[in-house]
Amino acid sequence: MKIVITGGGGFLGVKLAKALLVRAQLAGPDGKPQPISKLVLLDKAFPAHLPADARLETVAGDIADAATVKRVVTPDTASLFHLAAVVSGAAEADFDLGMRVNFEGTRLLLARLRACATPPRVVFASSVAAFGGELPALLDDSTLANPQTSYGTQKVIGEYLIADYSRKGFIDGRSLRLPTIVVRPGKPNAAASSFASAILREPLNGVVSDCPVEPETGVFLLSPRRVTEAFIHAHELPAAAWGTRRVVNLPGITVSVAEMIAAMGRIAGEQVVRCVRWTPDDRIRAIVRTWPVRFETPRALALGFRHDPDIETVIRDYIADEGINVV
Repeated sequence: MKIVITGGGGFLGVKLAKALLVRAQLAGPDGKPQPISKLVLLDKAFPAHLPADARLETVAGDIADAATVKRVVTPDTASLFHLAAVVSGAAEADFDLGMRVNFEGTRLLLARLRACATPPRVVFASSVAAFGGELPALLDDSTLANPQTSYGTQKVIGEYLIADYSRKGFIDGRSLRLPTIVVRPGKPNAAASSFASAILREPLNGVVSDCPVEPETGVFLLSPRRVTEAFIHAHELPAAAWGTRRVVNLPGITVSVAEMIAAMGRIAGEQVVRCVRWTPDDRIRAIVRTWPVRFETPRALALGFRHDPDIETVIRDYIADEGINVV
C-alpha cells in the first residue's frame, strides 16, 4: 500500500515516517493489515539524514500547488497523514499565507483524494487552538470550537471538510486536536507555542532561552512519542469507532511553565535553570492567553489514546531520544 505524509520533512513527519517504516504495515481501506510498499513524504524541504529505505520517496513542493498535489496523491494512495501547516504565529502574522496553505492546501488535497481507487484513510493534525474565547475552567468533549486565531480557524475548517468528505464517502477521515507538542527538537519555529519546547530544549543543550510568558502560564502538552503513537492509532481505528463525529481532543497533561523548568532542574541541575531568561512578549502572551489549558478527554481515552504520565517523563524521553548528555 502507498502512504503519503504531508509535512513529511518536519520533525513530526520524520518521526512518523520512521515509525511506519519499522511497523511495515497498516490497515488498508478494507481494515485488513497490508504491507507498506511506498511511503511518500511531501514538504518544502527535508533534513539531511532520512532513513535509507527503498520504500521511502521525498517530494519537495508546495501543498497549495495543484500540480504538486496531483503528482503526490496518485489513485493508488491508500492512506494520507496530513501534517503540513503554517504554524500559529506565522498564520496570525500573515493571514493570506495561512489561508493558502492551511485552508486551500487542505482543500486541494481532499479534492485530489477523490480520485483514489478506494476511499483512503486520512488522519488530519488539528489543534486545541480550535478553542478560545470565553472558556470554562475545564474543557470536555462537549465544549464547542470557538477559535480566536486564524490558525485555529483554519484548523476547524479542515476538521469540517474532513467530516463532510467522510460523510460523502470520498475518504475515511479522522481529525486529532493536538495539544502543544513538547519537547520539539531542532531550532525554534514561528509557532506561538515554540517557547514551551525552547525553555527546555535550549537549556538542556547549554543555550540560553528567552521565555515570553509568565511562570504561572499553563500549557496543555503531549510528547512527540505519544503524538506519533496517536497518529498511527487513529489510522488503525475502524470507521465504526468514530461514528459521525470524526474529530477527537487528544489527552495530554497540564503543567505550568514554572513546573516545567523546575522538573528540568531536578533532572539536569540548577545550571540549566539559569539558562532561562524571563523576557515578556506581548504578542505571544496575547495568543497564548486564548488557548485552553485544562481538559477532560473521556472519548479519546475510551478510543485508546494515551497521554504522558508526567513532565519528568517527557523531559527524560527527550533527553534519551536526542542523545543528550546530562551531568
